[in-house]
Amino acid sequence: MRIEIERVGVGEHAGELLHIAKLFFENVEVVYTPDSEAQLHLRVAAVLDENSQRVKVELTLTDRASGQVLTSTNSRALGARDEGLRRMTKRAVSYGMLEVLGEYTGLEQPWGILTGVRPTKLMHNLMMKNTGIESCKQVLRDEYLVTEPKVELLADIAERQLKVIPDLFHLDREVSLYIGIPFCPTKCAYCTFPAYDIRGQNGSVEAFLEGLHEEIRLTGQWLKEQGLSITTIYWGGGTPTSITAEQMEALFVTMHEWMPSMDRVRELTVEAGRPDTITADKIEVMKRYNVHRISINPQSFTQATLDAIGRHHTVEETIEKFKLARELGMNNINMDLIVGLPDEGLEELQRTLDETGKLMPESLTVHTLSFKRASRMTKNKDEYEVAGREEIAEMIKTASDWTTAHQYVPYYMYRQKNILGNQENVGYSFEGYESLYNILMMEERQTIIGLGCGAVSKVLFPKVEHEEGYEQRIERFPNPKEPSVYNQAYREYIDKKLRLLDEAYGAAGSMVSV
Repeated sequence: MRIEIERVGVGEHAGELLHIAKLFFENVEVVYTPDSEAQLHLRVAAVLDENSQRVKVELTLTDRASGQVLTSTNSRALGARDEGLRRMTKRAVSYGMLEVLGEYTGLEQPWGILTGVRPTKLMHNLMMKNTGIESCKQVLRDEYLVTEPKVELLADIAERQLKVIPDLFHLDREVSLYIGIPFCPTKCAYCTFPAYDIRGQNGSVEAFLEGLHEEIRLTGQWLKEQGLSITTIYWGGGTPTSITAEQMEALFVTMHEWMPSMDRVRELTVEAGRPDTITADKIEVMKRYNVHRISINPQSFTQATLDAIGRHHTVEETIEKFKLARELGMNNINMDLIVGLPDEGLEELQRTLDETGKLMPESLTVHTLSFKRASRMTKNKDEYEVAGREEIAEMIKTASDWTTAHQYVPYYMYRQKNILGNQENVGYSFEGYESLYNILMMEERQTIIGLGCGAVSKVLFPKVEHEEGYEQRIERFPNPKEPSVYNQAYREYIDKKLRLLDEAYGAAGSMVSV
């Protein structure tokens, strides 16, 4: 689909127009100059009424082939701050675009005009401003056009998160750690995480671990100097259990020697996602160092699917390693499933859910397949056949109904670009088994310090109060993704990261007023 867009007073909102168009058309091209070959012409005009302090946006969509004309008009009151005009114009443009394209295509977008990764963060912000959950829900319906099932999902998750972490908004003197170990037996077709063949030539494992030990030591020293404690630690990657039991134990020893108050860490998770990397001696190491939670990720219980996406393990191996972890005392196990993998429909999903029900992990993350730009699957998209929008929606509902029937509750969620059916990824768990790290990482209420290859630190600066609430600067600091680069430059990256942390935590107090 080719759309010619004529803009009047909305020149800086090209991104919003394209994002909304992509929700309705799989292949869409947007042009902003006259183009007679474009099937659709969209005129978007914004006018500011100085007297009422409202911005009015009018959209007119014309199908040049059929002559069909659709219109939308809406207005927004401006906020008190300078950026109110831009923010409200953006919302009004997105609202109108969703209306006219929804009427034109007959498609309903479950998340309305929300295109960001963290809709629960918006829900928490609304809860801080509004008196009562019902008023927050109404804002989502009226201002963002979110559908009722998604409104209820957001409200349920946000309220549960505050029960699980009552001090979610008061963690200024604590941080969480992410430890990135970038090796895997093989790389899955959908994956864009740092995941390098542990037998490959992209930097030695030993050199990488040398740098990681140094990062742990210097970061732990900085935390002690600042008087900061650790809320959660998450080992991710890659697949951390790709390294040997001896290498894992050495890292735990360094952590306990250099990190502050390890006995007070609320949660320690190790991503043991690939069953073909799990051994009894690695589980024993994790038990010895009080790992609270591990992940064993089948993604699917259909062998043909595993083969197609490059996961070189069997369905039986997933079941065997899960049972091994149970026998050795692991009583908090997560499993990841992906809805919409190639050649999978409702039948394959139901098989996966049935097999999951025989194991009953304490938590379950249900992902919807996303075509990530750098993945092998995206680069060779024509080679993979995936379910359509309606079937994906039915599969998501089937998974949600299954979790409810088995007493799981949703506790965190996020969305991704190019996600099938404009859906979401949801973490479910039994009551009391919610992953604290997942909540903290997604809600961005605490500094996350990333150590290791491909780890991204998110450093929160002191809050700045104003008449509409507060603002907070969040600075991302990525470590190198490739082991070979990390091995050569980790000292430089450690130094830069600690200077950024000094800048964020050097100011007195946790709130600055302006």
